Amino acid sequence: MRHNRAVNHLGRKSGHRKAMLANMASSLILKKRITTTEAKAKALKPYVEPLITKSKEDTTHSRRVVFSYLKDKQATAELFRTIAPKVADRPGGYLRILHTGFRQGDAAEMVMVEFVDFNEAALASKKEAKKTTRRSRAKKADAAPAIEAAPAAVEEAPAAEAEAPAAE
Repeated sequence: MRHNRAVNHLGRKSGHRKAMLANMASSLILKKRITTTEAKAKALKPYVEPLITKSKEDTTHSRRVVFSYLKDKQATAELFRTIAPKVADRPGGYLRILHTGFRQGDAAEMVMVEFVDFNEAALASKKEAKKTTRRSRAKKADAAPAIEAAPAAVEEAPAAEAEAPAAE
């Protein structure tokens, strides 16, 4: 039984697992989006999100703590320079996991892990969605009498023309 065992070991020893998560986290920070299996993505999310929260406070101590997890100088610099300012107002939930299908060889569930604030396509569609306004019932009520009044005006026009020749 696996009672009270919260960590997914991913079929690896602890050193291998820590190195793999550090490499995946560095790749995610540098590339902003990676494709991996669902199990690895679910293990990566709780590994990276506290580092992003830690990077919001730019101190020597927080840089050293983040570097001890990532073990990559470029990824640490990228995290503190570009990612932290962009997610400064977000209280959490920095990553998004999108399912992409199954891998050809072993049918493993593949996912794409990306930063929420760095997906240009989603941000663009979000801005476009805000442009559309919700139509209220008042506008529909105003539009309905205008449509009904138009056919009545058309019906009255031929009658007026018929009366004009009779008057002459």
